[in-house]
Amino acid sequence: QVQLVESGGGLVQAGGSLILSCSAPTIIFTMYAMGWYRQAPGKQRELVAAISSGGSTNYADSVKGRFTISRDNAKNTVNLQMHSLKPEATAVYSCNARRVYPLEITYWGQGTQVTVSS
Repeated sequence: QVQLVESGGGLVQAGGSLILSCSAPTIIFTMYAMGWYRQAPGKQRELVAAISSGGSTNYADSVKGRFTISRDNAKNTVNLQMHSLKPEATAVYSCNARRVYPLEITYWGQGTQVTVSS
């Protein structure tokens, strides 16, 4: 019913950059926090970066200073700029939309593969 559409995944060499994008319906984009999670083979899914409806951001310690999350309100899109990519960043990256109040509701995209070669 609610579709989060991701794009931008692919193959990149270590040290390179990649930009992921996620679009959401307006009613979701404007009222929910948006984020990017990733899951590598054999690993637990982890938060990479998130941005609130008000624009506040937070990042995993492992990506601070190298990744930037932003919102494009005109396009109902959240972007994740990834720089200085390392092989350990290889994972499926999934877009997430979440609200807590008055009820906790979460939506997920299908995921996009990011592969960083050495």
